[in-house]
Amino acid sequence: MVAEILNLRKVIIPVAVIGLAAILALTITDWGTTVAHYNDMVRTDNFSVAFGSLAIIITGLVIALSSDYYKNEQNHISDYMAIIIFTLVGGLVLLSYSNMAMLFLGIEILSLSLYVMAGSRKYDTSSNEAGLKYFLMGSFASGFLLFGIALIYGVTGSFHLEAINTYLASATTVSPLFYLGVLMLLVAILFKVSAAPFHFWSPDVYEGSPALITALMATLVKVVMFGAFYRLFSTAFGNLGDYTNWLIALVAALTMVVGNLTALQQVNVKRLLAFSGIAHAGYLLLGILSISTDATSALFYYSAAYALATIAAFAVAIPVFQASGSELVSAFNGLGKRKPFMAAMLTMALLSLAGIPPFAGFLAKYYIFSEAMSNGFFALLLIAIVNSIIGVYYYFKLILAMYTEPTDEAVVVKFPWVYVMVASLCVLLSLILGLYPNPVIQLF
Repeated sequence: MVAEILNLRKVIIPVAVIGLAAILALTITDWGTTVAHYNDMVRTDNFSVAFGSLAIIITGLVIALSSDYYKNEQNHISDYMAIIIFTLVGGLVLLSYSNMAMLFLGIEILSLSLYVMAGSRKYDTSSNEAGLKYFLMGSFASGFLLFGIALIYGVTGSFHLEAINTYLASATTVSPLFYLGVLMLLVAILFKVSAAPFHFWSPDVYEGSPALITALMATLVKVVMFGAFYRLFSTAFGNLGDYTNWLIALVAALTMVVGNLTALQQVNVKRLLAFSGIAHAGYLLLGILSISTDATSALFYYSAAYALATIAAFAVAIPVFQASGSELVSAFNGLGKRKPFMAAMLTMALLSLAGIPPFAGFLAKYYIFSEAMSNGFFALLLIAIVNSIIGVYYYFKLILAMYTEPTDEAVVVKFPWVYVMVASLCVLLSLILGLYPNPVIQLF
């Protein structure tokens, strides 16, 4: 009775956003320090602070969007917010682990939360299918991860990343079981970042999941998994370049080609953004190949630019999906005439994803491509440039629908103020990062 009078559920989201803002402030205060926790299983350093801050900002923006998204499900709002924050916890573990056991725990905390959220619409068969597919495929990948960790531990006798690196530096001959373990780890992580040929789950799960959860998977999950990927290879496997680089380069090329060419054929916006995310995973793999201080900065800048543009795109797309009852490109027909401001926000977000200046997406590609060139991956760089040009086409397909196709007057799209605010903030930050990149690119 008291809860009904006070309507406490209405304050859950504001409290969550304020709490995340406080956590962000506390996280930033750790900049410049390196502290080991829990018997050095987790380590706070500049890398974890930077990527962790980005993960907190992404989660805060998604939670802000959820205030309207879950307006008809107030009885379960506390459950949804708890699981989304639990997803963030898994992500923060992945960004600060220094022990293989914590890598596994971080991935499982992140994944289990998303399995639930992907299938959270229990009366929607597409959501049920997405949750089940994600669970089955994710469990399969986790098996590879565990086998890989077990083999590496069996050879090195340690789960700690630095101890593994020390073993590689000092060993005269390395057991084939170690290389097999690294290969299995690589397969598991490539699955999690939806890199080809392990990307097949991503479009189906993105399409079937609730749109807000698709936004969370497309941004938070990709950012933290690439952070974990980079941390693993820069700390533990830095001496394995001759063994892993050719394989990662092959996967990067395949991922870019598959992502962009398949996106050309999509008419469903969520599937289009899913294949766009796959293509961007290919570009981000260039940062994994180019491990250095500059590569760390380039990877972080690219992650921030990609996340901001994608959240802005979803902030415009979700109300359109809800109003039209469709997720097809045709649902955006005439949006430029009906809602010119929000159509402009979506246009700028897509231009950033396409790598068009002056938005952050342009410099993000420039920095990460420069690292690839500096490290001698010229053929891969050429493939990346060609694929970036291809990517412009399918982004403009959505832009042209908004400005050149006739308006459907029967569809009335209303954008809640929080969606307008989030889209505007993300686009503004993307523009600022595109014009003044130095504060971010010089962090490391």
